[in-house]
Amino acid sequence: MSMRASTIDSIRKSLVGLRMPRALEALDATLRRIEQGEIDGIQAFDELLVEELTLRESRRIKAALMMARLTTVKTLAGFDFAFQPSLDRNRIMALAELKFIERAEVVHLLGPPGTGKSHLATALAVDAVKAAKSVYFSTLADIIASLAKAEREGQLRERIRYLCRASLLVFDEIGYLPVVPGGGNLFFQLVNARYEKGAMILTSNRGFAEWGEVFGDPVVATALLDRLLHHAVVIQIERSSYRLRQHSDLVPEHVRSKAHINPPPPPKKRGRPPGARPTIKMPADHRAHSPVS
Repeated sequence: MSMRASTIDSIRKSLVGLRMPRALEALDATLRRIEQGEIDGIQAFDELLVEELTLRESRRIKAALMMARLTTVKTLAGFDFAFQPSLDRNRIMALAELKFIERAEVVHLLGPPGTGKSHLATALAVDAVKAAKSVYFSTLADIIASLAKAEREGQLRERIRYLCRASLLVFDEIGYLPVVPGGGNLFFQLVNARYEKGAMILTSNRGFAEWGEVFGDPVVATALLDRLLHHAVVIQIERSSYRLRQHSDLVPEHVRSKAHINPPPPPKKRGRPPGARPTIKMPADHRAHSPVS
């Protein structure tokens, strides 16, 4: 065996010992590129390491997505911002920098069904996973069912402690299904344990004023909002149904008008009519005036 062949065999054994399957697989092709003068030894070494690192990162992300319960992968690149003129793209892209996670803020995505709330929440969660942040994604109904099960088994404190370890919690579909009796209190215990300690994203088709009805208890709703609106970013999505935009011609007119999937009306002229008084809007980042513990 020649010295070159012996060296290559030693490299193969080292790659096996180091558990670098992708680098081992790419070794022959890399050696051919060296022989053909396409790359030198340093470039070859770099390419093998990049190949292996890419594989490992792909595996890490896949495993982390499963742990986060993100069965569907969405991206911000795949979101049609042009279809939602009420949505500030720059604001969403600023959230994608994930600084809200470091600040333990709560992001609320509000709007009618089909307007892209879950897509945006999922895309931000996927970005967090790629940035090596621990994430847990659930619908409100599923998380309450999980907490209720833990309570029945005497494991509620441990379950809440486990959920609080994640860097980001995402709760989807608030208001879509009625909350079971006692569910609001269980959710409050999780939110209270998480308060000012970890970031959250919540999506809802109901306004905050309706949360008393959603959770079946105005007192619990007030307590939840007291914590969820402190250090909060509120994104309101209006108008068109994002999911139905490609099928609007198949939907009856009376349904289409209710679903808001027609093209949005032209923008109104700026300025207010003579004699009109300006409207004062409350800031999104505030605390409820009646905190309930």
